[in-house]
Amino acid sequence: MKKSLRCLVLLLACWMLPRAGAGLANHALDIYWNDVEGGGATLIVTPAGESILIDAGNPGSRDSGRIYKTATEVAGLTKIDYLVTTHFHGDHYGGAADLAALIPIGHVINNGVPDSDPDQPPRDNDTAWQTRIKPYRDFKADSRSIIHPGDLIPLKQTDGGQKLTLRCVAAKQKFAPPPPGAGPNPLNGQGVQHPYDTSDNKNSIALVLDYGPFRFFDGGDLTWNVEGELVCPTNRVGKVDVYQVDHHGLDLSNNPLIVHSLEPTISVMNNGPRKGTAKSTIDALKSSPGILAMYQMHKNVRADIEDNTTDDLIANVPEQCSGNYILLTVWPSGKFYTVTIPAAGYTRTYTTRLIK
Repeated sequence: MKKSLRCLVLLLACWMLPRAGAGLANHALDIYWNDVEGGGATLIVTPAGESILIDAGNPGSRDSGRIYKTATEVAGLTKIDYLVTTHFHGDHYGGAADLAALIPIGHVINNGVPDSDPDQPPRDNDTAWQTRIKPYRDFKADSRSIIHPGDLIPLKQTDGGQKLTLRCVAAKQKFAPPPPGAGPNPLNGQGVQHPYDTSDNKNSIALVLDYGPFRFFDGGDLTWNVEGELVCPTNRVGKVDVYQVDHHGLDLSNNPLIVHSLEPTISVMNNGPRKGTAKSTIDALKSSPGILAMYQMHKNVRADIEDNTTDDLIANVPEQCSGNYILLTVWPSGKFYTVTIPAAGYTRTYTTRLIK
């Protein structure tokens, strides 16, 4: 083994020591995908020790308990500084009130809470919706606000560290301006339209996290046509290192236009054992230029599914699972990131694209 390779292996071994409070301790950036059984709950811990939870899974004790365990026992947090709710479906907002009973929540960010069920035509006195949304409206938080495309979540920076930004690129079917110098997308005009989506998925908040040369995209449950508009005629995101697969891998989303425009090195799918992992999504990922690995929260066990990623890249292989998480750690330089599945003893390190 060459000396340079031995040094890299030794350095990696040091990095993979237990990471409680690691973001603050060694100026790394951590991203945890919590298993909320096909919902959304992505926890980011910044080098300055701030935390951002994007969605909070389903209502009840299971999902909130899993998020709380990751946040406190693994990440060493005592508070969730920001909670972003990408849209108002129960598998994304439902666990927020239960989580707030376990750990303090600072600032809540969303599209604005709808007055009636966002999947139905607007109507007055929607008592069923008011009952469902009341725990979310009422849980204790320091403050709340509505986010708009182009807004930055004001994260703390570290002295001498890589620049860190978390930017909203889409919300309620509106989009942030393209990055400076972005030209026409060469894939423009190559896509197909799907029927109009009448659900709140289309209104999802989409976020781009940059840490030096590293870039991560979380589009919530954006659906097919809106995904296409986000990247065509101009790619408003740019190329990314990590693509959180939209909408749990369902075929209502993951338009090849967005997957191939972002050209991720890896993808992470927050699917369930019987939810997501559509063949069209797997095909779009596999055919994306430069893709090296596709991670899944669950192995999909539906009888109609022929395609999963390999078992070593899946956090929870048995259908009745332990709720294992996936962790991605971006090194302080921003030039490398390591994916681990602690329960499986899996680890792999990647080099960031560097070119944005």
